[in-house]
Amino acid sequence: MILNLSDRLGRLSVNTRLVIWLVLLAAMALLAAQALSRGAGVQSDILAMLPKIQEDLLTQKAIDRVEQQLANRIYLGVVSPDQASAVSGAKALLASLQAAPEAFTQVQSADMQGAQALNRFYFPYRFHLLTAQQRALLESGQLAKLEANTLAQLYNAFGYANSQLLSQDPLLLYPELLKQLSPQRRLKVVDGILVGQEATPGPDGQKRSVAIVMAQGVGSAFNPKAQELQLARLEESIAQMQQNLGTEQNVNVLRGGALFHAAAATKQAKQEVSSLGLASLIGVILLVWLAFRSIMPLTIAALTIATSLLFALGATLWIFTQVHLLTLVFGTSLIGIAIDYSFHFYCERLQAQKNDANKDRQAETNTATNTATSAVTRVFPAASLALLTTVIAYLAIGLTPFPGMQQVAVFCAAGLLGAYLTLIFAYPKLANGAMTPGERALSLAARYLNAMQLIARPMRGIKGVVIALGLLLVTVMGLNKLEVNDDIRALQQSPLSVTQSEERLRQVMSGGTDNQFILVRAETPEALLTRLEALTPTLNSLQHQGVLGNSINLARYLPSQASQQEAYRLQGEIYHKLPQVLARLGLDDDLAPVLMASFEASANEVITPDNFFADKAGELFAPLWLAPELSSKLSPELSLGLSRGTDTQTQIKTPDSDAYGAIVLLGGIKNLGTLTRAITPLDGVSLVDKVQDISDVMAKYRSLTLSLLALALLVAGLIFSLRFGLKMALWITAVPALAALLTLAGLGLAGSPLTLFHALALILVFGIGVDYSLFFAESHRGEGVMMAVFMSACSTLMAFGLLAFSQTPAIHYFGLTLLLGIGLTFMLSPFIHTLTRIDK
Repeated sequence: MILNLSDRLGRLSVNTRLVIWLVLLAAMALLAAQALSRGAGVQSDILAMLPKIQEDLLTQKAIDRVEQQLANRIYLGVVSPDQASAVSGAKALLASLQAAPEAFTQVQSADMQGAQALNRFYFPYRFHLLTAQQRALLESGQLAKLEANTLAQLYNAFGYANSQLLSQDPLLLYPELLKQLSPQRRLKVVDGILVGQEATPGPDGQKRSVAIVMAQGVGSAFNPKAQELQLARLEESIAQMQQNLGTEQNVNVLRGGALFHAAAATKQAKQEVSSLGLASLIGVILLVWLAFRSIMPLTIAALTIATSLLFALGATLWIFTQVHLLTLVFGTSLIGIAIDYSFHFYCERLQAQKNDANKDRQAETNTATNTATSAVTRVFPAASLALLTTVIAYLAIGLTPFPGMQQVAVFCAAGLLGAYLTLIFAYPKLANGAMTPGERALSLAARYLNAMQLIARPMRGIKGVVIALGLLLVTVMGLNKLEVNDDIRALQQSPLSVTQSEERLRQVMSGGTDNQFILVRAETPEALLTRLEALTPTLNSLQHQGVLGNSINLARYLPSQASQQEAYRLQGEIYHKLPQVLARLGLDDDLAPVLMASFEASANEVITPDNFFADKAGELFAPLWLAPELSSKLSPELSLGLSRGTDTQTQIKTPDSDAYGAIVLLGGIKNLGTLTRAITPLDGVSLVDKVQDISDVMAKYRSLTLSLLALALLVAGLIFSLRFGLKMALWITAVPALAALLTLAGLGLAGSPLTLFHALALILVFGIGVDYSLFFAESHRGEGVMMAVFMSACSTLMAFGLLAFSQTPAIHYFGLTLLLGIGLTFMLSPFIHTLTRIDK
């Protein structure tokens, strides 16, 4: 079939081919322009690289709610040994950021109205509310203890008792309740600014005060333009604040929020795109110049790369609307692969030129056999099979659930297709100039092949068995040491300057919030609140045991109807004996009728989710309640731990997607296994662990990718057997298979863990490695192919070898595996030529 297609293409004139190529080029340019007109652009959100976990409707509501409120929030902590300086700095930051509405909104510190809102909301419902201690005393009939506590407050000069409160709450039950309901802040309010203190003293032995400022960024924190604007305004504000305070104040700023992680990732990716891509391009240019010593091959190589990148960007933008920066980092390797077609083409022409020179140096023969069209015809079968196998390898990568890797697959497959089409349709016309003699390069390639032949000959005897056993032993040892690491945290590691600053700020604000949280679900709001209340003793026990540091449960702020009615019944024990109670407290008997009337009038006044979340008091906790059309914000103590995107997503599978749900935030988890076992028996209660869920998916697709590699080898062997026969097909596929095994063994011996990204790279080792074997199998004149494979391997190693130096772990793993795999493939592929010659 490939030969028939080659014959059909051979009937087309070089001008017709060029016109076809120009039409394809114009079509792809129009496709890219259309994508750009639809708003396509560059994306830097690392979360876009994550797999899409299938969530039910309820869980998706929770994810959307929290992300909408918290993804773009930033948290700043002005740190100083002197509290006054910290507060002054925070005030200056507040004023400066409020003056930049194009970058920040909702700039604030302390919510001065929060406590008043709680008091205003709960007081009318006081007859339906009790603390756990008050409830226990009333249930056991120990009314005297409550009266004793009231008397203590009455005779305490610093107590909260006053005549107005006593006339509405004679036992002073409500103040104790209000203290329990108020958010347990680690911060105090100083002149309208939230102020905390670092637990660890500074170098001078003093504990530093931290004044908190919060703001909402305008635009996505993962949008490079929004990042640039927000960071610029922030740096200006901080510099101005420090200048106003003076250097003697020793004031610095802690930072937290997704903006700073995203900005670090963007900066790193941009640096790597420019540096790695430029280094790869320079290396390819030098390689071409040293091999051919001519401007024309350089020009054609540049044209091939440019066309490849146009096809890659056009297809990616059209399909995904945005191209991820990490895709561009991976895509720099495309330069080293797309240029292979140019190498094989020019090396084929050099080989033909040398052969023509040996045939009586007849000009007619030289003209007939050393044209660009004939060179394209000779490399067409191997190039077509190479394209097919490499695209299959990329498509295998595209089957993973990682959108970022799907982009890489489309980007590189489309880029290779563009390079292939340039070879077939543009080279016959544009690359038909005279060739500079390349005898020296070809002679070096011939010497290398002869050396491979000398090595290969003894391998057929006892020495071959010894070498094979040695390789087998090394491979087994390496594979035995190879460990697996599917932790999603290997995907991205923010700089220490970012993570340490945020961790210090988080500890000051809330003591830290863990990635895991509990999701409670039920059919009705009342059933949900009942389950939240049933969870409370378990959480208290875990905190008492030291398994859990803290938790935030809505049951504390929103009691169930049953709980409220029970509290009303228990307080009835007081009001039915009200005259005696007032007498024992020494209060006026005239208060009894009014108090009793208020008690009886409130019989049906209970707190419901609707009236709670509609009030300012409930706004703080609305994101924790998963019901339709509720939207608000978390308090700063609740929010910082959820502000980095990955902490708020999870995989919860249930057919009951319309159920009500509530999030219980957790902090200071010391033993996740004990926590899981403790909540597992509870109905409708699940532990949500996004990190573990994605890690499990990575493990699943790592295994699937390795299985795809084995399947790809089998399919490629069957395809090759149709053209070369079974024996040659086995030789061709044995090279990348052995290279992959030795690469895994090398990773094991080096102590590098096996991840999904290593497995994805092995797919490409197969796709690229098969290309080398194919060209050797197709060619009867090995030195030209050897020269092309050498140049191809060098360009690929430059591209992927440079990726191994990336600071992003996923890219580093990818590049390191390809560096090892392609290097091994290059060393093994010449044996296809030498061993087949030995057979002859």
